[in-house]
Amino acid sequence: MSLTRTPTRRRTAAAVLTAALLVPLAACSSNDDTKKDTAGSTASGSAGAAPKADLTVLAAASLTDVFKTAGAAYEKSHPGTKLTFSFAGSQELVAQVSQGSPADVLVTADTKSMDKVKADTGTPTVIAKNRLVIATGKGNPFKVDELKDLADTKLKVVLAAPEVPAGKYSKKILDAQKITVKPVSQEPNVRAVLSKVELGEADAGLVYKTDAESAGDKVDAVEIPDAQNAVAQYPAAPLKDSKNAEAAAAFVTWLSSPEGQKILRDAGFQKP
Repeated sequence: MSLTRTPTRRRTAAAVLTAALLVPLAACSSNDDTKKDTAGSTASGSAGAAPKADLTVLAAASLTDVFKTAGAAYEKSHPGTKLTFSFAGSQELVAQVSQGSPADVLVTADTKSMDKVKADTGTPTVIAKNRLVIATGKGNPFKVDELKDLADTKLKVVLAAPEVPAGKYSKKILDAQKITVKPVSQEPNVRAVLSKVELGEADAGLVYKTDAESAGDKVDAVEIPDAQNAVAQYPAAPLKDSKNAEAAAAFVTWLSSPEGQKILRDAGFQKP
């Protein structure tokens, strides 16, 4: 009997020892797999939080300079995303959306323009505000000091067309002060107004403060008192027909982030 028990005891002892050795190995393997799974899950989550896409952004002409800066910053912090901007008067952008032009985000210089295509957009978010100034030639050669000076018929004044947000704001403040201005031309967007003044084709024009600042020393800017001025609001919204809905919404959200807002503030835009 003792001869048969000895091998059994030895086999049992060996089995116990083997099991004892395998337990920590299995635990290590399990921990390693868990770490790999966690890392994989984290990487996947990060990628999901920053969707990659080529986005087309329709933006008001007065955002030309600041959005080029914002676009570069966004692409740097969101690798794999490319932004293409199309700048024009808000009325032109609205027409493009209504006609079904492919795009992902719309940013206008007034809420009324955005409201015209509310069936085609997500919920708009106002990302910035702006005010008008009188742009004159360098050195203000005609000594334009206030709004009523624009009524001088000897002065070549250029304004944005009535259907353009800048034109609507201009009409609003001139009408409020009962000032009659006969412009030598009415331009399709505010940047065209600025260009006329820069080139000396106009003596003065009403533009946004940020436009005048973007021109540097090419023009002078005459401030308009707040009581006589109008506040321009810039709403941004993703387009419902966008093929990159998540990425479009992410860009709109970023415009209201501290990074996006700093870029807008640095360019002279006011808080929403």
